Amino acid sequence: MQLYSPIIVKFALGIICFIFQINILGKGNLAPSSAMDQVQNYVLGGIIGGVIYNNAITVMQFVLVLIIWTLLVLILKFAKEHNRYVKSIIDGRPITLIKDGEVDVKECLTHGISANELMFKLRANGIYEIENVKRAILEQNGQLTIIENGDENIRYPIIVDGQINYDVLELINKDELWLEQKVIECGFMKISEVYLGEYLSGRLNLFGYNNR
Repeated sequence: MQLYSPIIVKFALGIICFIFQINILGKGNLAPSSAMDQVQNYVLGGIIGGVIYNNAITVMQFVLVLIIWTLLVLILKFAKEHNRYVKSIIDGRPITLIKDGEVDVKECLTHGISANELMFKLRANGIYEIENVKRAILEQNGQLTIIENGDENIRYPIIVDGQINYDVLELINKDELWLEQKVIECGFMKISEVYLGEYLSGRLNLFGYNNR
């Protein structure tokens, strides 16, 4: 039993680290919703799987590695929530594949979307003619968000995590100055104070961080 004690301790610590990261990141489960989540799962799984049966690595060394990896994850999480450029690098960004009934072939090929796959995604959303599509946006998780011509509402957030969604601004023919003025009219000092902002039927619904 003494021979297997370090393995049991390491395994238990690995599970605790998994649970801690799930809870502190607010994910609820290990299902990846972004590239960073996928990398995080792979690395943590590799750390635990590679260390558990390695007797040359002590429990204390294993704990130190878990702490370092957890700190790195938290630093990246903080950075991407407070800087849209960092977020774009880590999580990627939504890509417009169709604009005003025209397919952006270059973007499709750049992101590995074949014509057959694009049409399949459109059909899955009940769209059979590209000319009826005002915007088709490829999300970071591979899903396609579609806005049809004639839609009264843009079913897409204009502000996310205190950062402007410039694609929506372009869709409604507004600029950043207009949005800043609207945010101030709604009682906020600046856009970074807004957790989520929706544009519905010409008006803004804003949810601030101070509502927590």
